[in-house]
Amino acid sequence: MKKVFAILLASIMVVTLFAGCGSTKEAADDVDYSTMTIEELKPLIKTVNDGKLTVVTSPDMAPYEFYAIGEDGTPALAGFDVQLAHYIADFIGLELEIIPMDFDGTLSDVGNKKADLGMAGYSPDPAREKVMDFSMIYYMGAQAFVTTEDKAEQFTSLEDANNAKYKIGAQVGSIQAKLAHENTPDADIVELSKLTDVIAELISGKLDGAFIEKLPSEAYAKNYSNLKVLLDVPYDAEGNVIGVTKGNAPLLAAVNLAIQAAQDSGELAQFIADATELASGEIFEGLLDQDAA
Repeated sequence: MKKVFAILLASIMVVTLFAGCGSTKEAADDVDYSTMTIEELKPLIKTVNDGKLTVVTSPDMAPYEFYAIGEDGTPALAGFDVQLAHYIADFIGLELEIIPMDFDGTLSDVGNKKADLGMAGYSPDPAREKVMDFSMIYYMGAQAFVTTEDKAEQFTSLEDANNAKYKIGAQVGSIQAKLAHENTPDADIVELSKLTDVIAELISGKLDGAFIEKLPSEAYAKNYSNLKVLLDVPYDAEGNVIGVTKGNAPLLAAVNLAIQAAQDSGELAQFIADATELASGEIFEGLLDQDAA
């Protein structure tokens, strides 16, 4: 009888043990990282390169990211996304590595988990959320239709631009390309890899108009007097977010804490003001040649 009782007791203990293990795993999956402090999050954060925060960006979108030319002619990566990236890395306690590339490449690298963050003036497009997570909105941007002074009278509304005789530009992989197809489907839509190429073809007359985010388009208009930021473009998912590698909940929570801290302290507003002023000076937008870096 004692033997039977011992076997029964052992069976109960095994069942209880496995039930306990299942409860622990379920509890771990249900952790709310957003309620943790940065000190609690730090030991939980994993990055693609140990000890580093790898950020990809597309430096052709002043004042978000661009190269500022120093007095000695040396280009230095600048912009309020760049300053915010430094702030986030310091906040988390990681070494920052910023990798410049084409805009479309930033989406690919974050989606394929080759980078921790994508910071390139991202709008929170629901289609992108399938391959990356979004931070909280850190800047409320807007969209615009841009043309040149000599063509401004042709476009009193977006409907005017929806004509097969017009070439309308946008950057490949961008929200603006999507807006171009939605608002001007009958036009000849030209998608170019760099925003600087879109601007260059606008100025040269190869494009009749283009869809560009409003803040960068205003920065370009300060440097190119022939450009005219003409029309506001409606867009439901306004604002800008940071792309975080999918499923990295501790890192996402830490990024949001950093953004909130930068907003609360006023530093983010200062980053934007500084970058906007710097963008009105001598700058370079696009990827540098290997020998020029």
